[in-house]
Parts: sequence; structure tokens; C-alpha cells
Amino acid sequence: MEGEAPARKLYVYNGGFLTQGRVRRILTLAGYDIRLGTPGADDLVGVWGQSPTSPRGEAVAARRDAPLLRVEDAFLRSVLPGRAGGGAPLGLHLDLGGVHFDTATISDLERLCAEAPLDDTALLDRARDAMADLRRLHLSKYTGFDPDLPPPPPGYVLVIDQTRDDASVRASKAGRNSFLEMLFTAREDHPGARIVVKSHPETSAGARPGHIGPDDLGPGDLLLSDPVSPWHLLEGAVAVYVVSSQLGFEAILAGHRPVVFGQPFYAGWSLTDDRRPLDRRQRRLTRAQLFAAAMILYPRWYDPFRDRLCELEDAIAIFAAETRAWRDDRRGWVATGMRLWKRKPLQDLFGRQRRVRFVDRPAPAIARAAAEDRRLMVWAGRTDAALEAAGAVRVEDGFLRSRGLGADLVPPLSLVLDDLGIYYDPTRESRLEHLVAAATGLPEGARRRAERLVRRLTGEGLSKYNLGGGGLPAGLPAGRRILVPGQVEDDASIRLGTGEISTNRALLAAVRAANPAAFLLYKPHPDVEAGLRAGAVDDAESLADAVLTRTDPVAALAAVDEVWTMTSTLGFEALLRGKRVVTLGRPFYAGWGLTDDRGAPPARRTARPDLAAFVHAVLIDYPRYHDPVTGRPCPVEVAVERLARGELPRPGRINRLLAKAQGVMAGQAWLWR
Repeated sequence: MEGEAPARKLYVYNGGFLTQGRVRRILTLAGYDIRLGTPGADDLVGVWGQSPTSPRGEAVAARRDAPLLRVEDAFLRSVLPGRAGGGAPLGLHLDLGGVHFDTATISDLERLCAEAPLDDTALLDRARDAMADLRRLHLSKYTGFDPDLPPPPPGYVLVIDQTRDDASVRASKAGRNSFLEMLFTAREDHPGARIVVKSHPETSAGARPGHIGPDDLGPGDLLLSDPVSPWHLLEGAVAVYVVSSQLGFEAILAGHRPVVFGQPFYAGWSLTDDRRPLDRRQRRLTRAQLFAAAMILYPRWYDPFRDRLCELEDAIAIFAAETRAWRDDRRGWVATGMRLWKRKPLQDLFGRQRRVRFVDRPAPAIARAAAEDRRLMVWAGRTDAALEAAGAVRVEDGFLRSRGLGADLVPPLSLVLDDLGIYYDPTRESRLEHLVAAATGLPEGARRRAERLVRRLTGEGLSKYNLGGGGLPAGLPAGRRILVPGQVEDDASIRLGTGEISTNRALLAAVRAANPAAFLLYKPHPDVEAGLRAGAVDDAESLADAVLTRTDPVAALAAVDEVWTMTSTLGFEALLRGKRVVTLGRPFYAGWGLTDDRGAPPARRTARPDLAAFVHAVLIDYPRYHDPVTGRPCPVEVAVERLARGELPRPGRINRLLAKAQGVMAGQAWLWR
């Protein structure tokens, strides 16, 4: 583009720079033009850290007096290590000074820590927010662990092992004796305390040996290879001992002052107890300052959905979506109660680790899941006692679904998994209720993310189905206007979440009785208007002042002061737009202090989140999102962008006929909402 600096030629002598597409793309976006051959006077030589191939490039750079660019994975890399099939890195370190783990030279990261101002309030706020997100979401360099796996009982001393050929260990001039000395020192410093040695993920997987083995442990000590969350481990530790592992950095973020036997990038800034101090590092940094340098200023993060470099906050959201998908799906799924047309979307969303096995009847599905050690899922409306007893997870549409109706067989962008109940069933607890209660303690960064999401949704005029439609009738009178959204009357949310008022006609009558002077606008449900579901009100004109047929729901919401509803998701969308909402049923958004509830919501809903916390639970924490362009798990913001831009697959005209045929054959109760 005009005004951009020309790309610098980067000569490489490692095939990985050419074959690893993500690495090459990040370098290109960062302003480097990868070449083969001999560098000129103004060119650079690229090498991968201190890998076995780096001496080739180092020799060429020395002969040609060319600067070296050392490339390394960033501190958030991938779900699994690269050797275990972890795939492309989320970001890179591009260092002209050296490499962050080798103190033989001063790396760009060390220079940032030593010289950068690091006192900008906005930068430090970003750092604190991101630190809280990493801890809350259980993210680390590799995230192929299970946050639900319990750590050892608290009160132990945590000793971190590393792989034998780790470059950061070599750069620290450490070896097995260093790790044995560290183990001995931990025992001496904490007599009588239990020692827990955490092995490296690649050691646990059998790919690379570590330094500390079972024979090195004392009575009662533990060599922990289980995939426990490092954040849980750090929380239960009374002290942390490390040579150069990134877990030492995370120990600092978790509030520890680790004892360090190497010279990693985080040593020497007054946050560690250094047994091999580096005299040139004299600056005193706070945790937020160290984090800002290492995680915000130093790396180049990549956004695969928009094919661009991005900020740390975007990288965390992307990594969290990918990690959540792996944690949910790694064992594989057996799915039952799924109509034929749903199976491809389900396979796309849940079958990236192991293909989903679809079994029509519940009993064989239960047996297969047990035999193959897979998780069991069922469409929420088709569960039964046997499936519940077998621990089946319920699946349903999310709240940002598509451009088009489920009953038209339009595939969804989001689905929810609920291991407790399902959001539209108030007769039992759901996972969403737990998430809403937990959201009252969200850190400020997460709350701001939810606020930005609300602004984007309302600014783009997005809703659940995004059907568009016509505008409002001309000449609507001024005064108090109430929107009454119609619903599908055999919908499970109506069957389970309403009482005396359970039909659209009864709803209209109740709203009119309570508001005789208001101007009522009745909007039929899109599936009912399309002739696909039950719920038509033949005499709606006698109860409402206007019937909004084929009307854009967003336009309808903009024109009214209030929404009165049984359980419609339009009530939630009205909350996003600052409207008063009166519930006559028991929808998922009732009972939290955000609505005027006349339908006796569950008494167990005692938390009082504000709108930002509630939106975070409903739209960020609860659903899984699928990007139809890349086929990857994605953050909610990507789904919103696809909806806003219309970057979605467009089903053919046959879908409407197939939808109606399936309704005739199997009953419309099983169609997607």
C-alpha cells in the first residue's frame, strides 16, 4: 500500500520458514520478504532461535556481515506442543538482539524490560486484564490439559522439570546436576514439606526425556505427569523452584516469587529469587510491567480469521476458543437424537479432534460411548432418563445463530453444550445459570469485552436469526409502545417455561389487560409466519394495535419502549438495547434482577449480575462458535463479523421443501428453533 515501508529481504536456510505457512505469513505481515540465496548489504538472515539448523544462517550472517533475526514461538503457542501435533504457533518472537532465553546477548525483550517506559496506565491496565484472563481461562504456552483435573492437596513445594535438550536450559548452562541441586535446595528450604515435581508436557507424552525421574524423589514426593492446569498447581504451592521454564513466569503472575536456578527472561527484575543473578539487570519491575513487555510489546500475534497481525487480547480470545474446543472434544463424541441435516454442522463443530459417531437410538448410543470411552451428546429436546443417567450432554442452538431459520435447515454459527440442563428449561439448573452466577466476579477486562460486544451487536442491528425484513407501518402514534413477540407454541421453552399464559393469544390478552392505554405491536414468530411451526393467532388484530408481519425484529425493538414476553429471546435482545422487559414466563434471562418478572422465575437465581456480566455469560462463556469461512472454532467477535458482512454459506431453495417434509414425517417439535 502507498506509504508503507518496503519489505526487508530475509534470507533463510531452514526449510521450515518456507513450508510452515503460518510462520511465513506472520513474517510477511511483519514486513519481511523471505528469500533463498545470498544476502546483500541491507538484507537480514533469519534463523530459528538456537535450533540445530541455526548455525547455517549464523555462518552466512557472519561472512556477509548481515544482521540476524532470531525467530521463536511466542509464549502462547498452541494447544499441544509442535512435536505432539500442535500445529502452527499463535504468534512469534522476532528478535534482532538475540534470543530471549540466552543472556550471552541482550535480546529485544531484555532491552524492553530494561529501557522501555512501561509506565503507561492504559498499557498496564491491558496487562492486568490479560493476566486475569489467562488465569481465569486456564491458558498457558500449551493448553492441552484438563482444568477439571484436581491438583495434589495444597501445601506442597512445586519443582518444575524441563526436557533434556531444551535450548533455554543449555543457554542457562544448566543440566541434570542443576535440576538435582534445585530439588535438594527445595528440600533444604522446606524441611518436611511434600515435593511435587511437574514434568514437561512432552516428557509426559514420551516425546522427550526430562531431568528428574522417580529414583530422584524422596518418600512422599510426587512426580506429576497428569495434565493438571498449571494455574491450579501454582495456586496450591507454597513455593516454586525453576531453572528456566515458562512456568516460572506464570508463577510470578500467580503471585509467587520463584526460586530460579537459570537465567530466563523473567529473572533479575526483582520478582524472583535468583541463584545465578545477572548483574546487568538492575531495574525493578512490577508483574504488570514484566507482562506488558513480554506479552504485549514483544510478540507478533496472528489472527487467522482476518489474516492479519493482532493485539494480545485478540490472540487470547482466539486461543481460548481453540482450547475450549479441544478440551470439549478431545475424547470424541457419540451423538444421538440428531436429525440427518444437523449432522454435518455438528461434525464441523465437534468433530475436529475425532469424528462424531452418530447413533440413532439411545441405548446403542450409550453402549458405544462407554465402549469407546467417548462423551455422549443428545439434542436437548430429545433426551430421556437413560441418557441423563449416562451423563449425556445436551446440545442446542446458541443465541447468535445464523442468517435464516433453523426450520429452514440453515446451519448454525453457534451451539451450546450443557452438562447440567439446558437454558430454556427452568425446572432444573443449567450450566448457563452457573456461568451467570460466576460472571458477577468477572475482571474488568472481560466486562469491557462484553460491553464492546453489545455495542457491536446493536450497532450492526444483529439478532438471533438476522432475517431482515420490512420496516414498521407508517404513522405509528406517539406514546407508550409495547412489543409483544409471538412464539412457537409447541416449543420446549413454552412447554417448560410457562404457566397459565402459554399461547400467543393468551399473551396478547394478558398484555392488553395490563396495559389498556398502551399501543401494542404484535410480531409473529418467523417460523410461524413461514408456515413451519404452530402458533398463529387468527384474531391478533382484535388484541393488538398493529401486527408486524415480515418485519425486521431490530426495527421493531427500536420503535418501542417495552417488551412483554413469555420466554422469547427477543426479550434478551431488548435488554441489549436498553428496553424495559416484562416476563410472563420463566426465560433464561428472568430472575437475575434485569427484568420485571411476573412468571415466578426460579428462586435459585439469586445472583445479581449487571448487563455486561450477564452478556458475558450468555454470549461469550456459554456457546461454542464455528467460523464458516475457515472451519475453525472462533471467538464470538468473528461470528458477529461474519453475520454483519454476510460471509455465510447460503443454503439452496430445496431446504424449505425438505424442512416441511421432515416436519410432516417426524413432527415439527424436533425441528431446530
